[in-house]
Amino acid sequence: MEQTTQLNEHHKQEYPPMHTCEHIINRTMVNLFGCGRAVSAHIERKKSKLDFALPQAPTEEDITRIENTVNEVIARHLPVTTEFTTQEDAAGRFDLKRLPEGASDTVRVVHVGDYDECLCIGLHVENTSEIGTFKIISHDYKDGIFRMRFKLV
Repeated sequence: MEQTTQLNEHHKQEYPPMHTCEHIINRTMVNLFGCGRAVSAHIERKKSKLDFALPQAPTEEDITRIENTVNEVIARHLPVTTEFTTQEDAAGRFDLKRLPEGASDTVRVVHVGDYDECLCIGLHVENTSEIGTFKIISHDYKDGIFRMRFKLV
């Protein structure tokens, strides 16, 4: 008997290249600054923004390093794959606080090659080569929050 996986409903239609890039940016920020993933996100086709809790503002050198690192990862042409697991199994690997109340027991993990893995039900590209070039178009820092606005070209 074949079993159908039941996931949480998802009402948002992401632009897959930008959404996959968000995953890469999140991992880059965690790796470079030791912070958590974005505390808020607004991801759109033309331009997007992410907010990160940081103890101090990144320098201009840091901004260049973020941009270069994200583009280096994109250029690795990494496969983007998914796996399904239970919340119980995911609990040791991921922060489950962002799951909606009453979330299904089955969760989906999105892998960007060997670079990032994250719980996600959104749309993604099949390979990072489909993303394009990441460009930070502006950034600011206020009250412990670093906001970056970016686009893909």
